[in-house]
Amino acid sequence: MTYLTGAGPGELELLTIKALRVIKEADVIIYDRLANPQILKEAKNGCEFIYVGKEDGHHIMPQDDINETIYQSSLKYNTVVRLKGGDPFVFGRGGEEGIYLRERGIKFEMIPGITSAISVPAYAGIPVTHRGIAVSFRVITGHETSDKKSSQIDWESFKNDETIVFLMGLHNLRKISKKLIAIGKPEDYPVAVISRGTTSEQKTIVSTLKNISKDAKDLPTPALIIVGEVVKLRENLNWFESN
Repeated sequence: MTYLTGAGPGELELLTIKALRVIKEADVIIYDRLANPQILKEAKNGCEFIYVGKEDGHHIMPQDDINETIYQSSLKYNTVVRLKGGDPFVFGRGGEEGIYLRERGIKFEMIPGITSAISVPAYAGIPVTHRGIAVSFRVITGHETSDKKSSQIDWESFKNDETIVFLMGLHNLRKISKKLIAIGKPEDYPVAVISRGTTSEQKTIVSTLKNISKDAKDLPTPALIIVGEVVKLRENLNWFESN
C-alpha cells in the first residue's frame, strides 16, 4: 500500500499514531524538507529513504518527477510512505500525487497531518478563532503558482475581521501587507509572523501591517503569517516560547 502521509508541523510528538505506524512498516519513505528528520529514526532497518525536498528557490526534484518516483516505488515495494510536512491536502500537493497514482492504477491511502495553519499559531499563543473576536478563519497560499496569468486570491473579500493565515508567504510579506492596507485594513492592524513553528527554534514577531515586513525581514523559513485581532491574545496565551 502507498500512504500519502502528513508529518505534522514540526514537533515530533504532533505526528499522528497512524502515521507513526506506517512509518515503522515502510519499505521506502519519500520525504520532503518540512518533515522532521527525527521521524526517519522510527523506520525499520533496511528502509530506503528518498529525499525530494524543495528548498527556497531550489527544487531538488520537480513535482512531476516526485509523482513518478512515488509511482515507481509503489511498483517496487509493498509499503510506500510519502511523508509530507503538515497535511498533504493543505498546500501540500497531495491531491496531485494521489491523482497521478489513481490514473496509473495504484491504490493509496491519505493520512491527514496536523496542519501548521492551526498548530503553529497555537504554539505562538494565537488562537485562529476566539469568541467575540473572530468567528471564522481562512488559510491562504502566500506563494501562488507562476503559471496563472492573474491572482486567484480575492483580496477584496478580506475586508471583514476574520483571521487570515498565509502559508509560504514570507518572501511576499511586503506585497501581502500592501494588498491588505489597500483594501481598507488599518495600517496598525495586528499581524504576526511565526518562524519554524512548534520546534525549539520557534520565533514570533508581532507587529502591524505597516511595519511587519521590516520587523520580520530576518526571520528564517518556514514561516507563517497570521493577520487579525486574535494576534493580540498572544500577550496572555503565549505558553510555548515563555516556558
